[in-house]
Amino acid sequence: MVKDGYKFAAAPLILGIGALGLHWSVLGGFLIFLGAFVLFFFRDPDRTAPVDPSVIVSPADGRVMVVVAESLGSVPGHRISVFLSIFDVHVNRTPVTGRITRIEYRTGKFYGAMRGRASTEQGDIVFKQIAGWVARRILCWKSVGDSVTRGERVGMIRFGSRVDVWLPERAEILVRPGQHVASGSSALARWQ
Repeated sequence: MVKDGYKFAAAPLILGIGALGLHWSVLGGFLIFLGAFVLFFFRDPDRTAPVDPSVIVSPADGRVMVVVAESLGSVPGHRISVFLSIFDVHVNRTPVTGRITRIEYRTGKFYGAMRGRASTEQGDIVFKQIAGWVARRILCWKSVGDSVTRGERVGMIRFGSRVDVWLPERAEILVRPGQHVASGSSALARWQ
């Protein structure tokens, strides 16, 4: 469980218990359900990365929406976008082992994006956390210069949205649009 979950769930749970004590059953039941859903949303299960070190894992739980050829500057590659529904685990994990070389925060009209670049033995990759108009809150628990291992927790997006992973062209893509993936354990691609 992510600690923030307790903070967000406490008020509806306490108010729900109070409402039940006043015999306001419908309101009390709704508030307790809301508090329980918040606890469900902030769950953080343990995950095990594949044994094969050439595998690049999904940074998020969700459905693969897009797999597209996309260059990063002059470097050809692919972008994989994973959409997180409110029912998915929202803790994000590193897709590869490496060192964080850059973290950027960009604001927008209805979204925020935290973009990190990691340098690996195989080259650079880019991982973006993108918050939608409801979520609007990205947590990044790492700093520039931090070494990370594949599948390690790096942050979360509160209440939904998506993550993007950009990989250089020499990574073999293993997923397709519509496929459901799990953070830290599902293979997105493999270094060739």
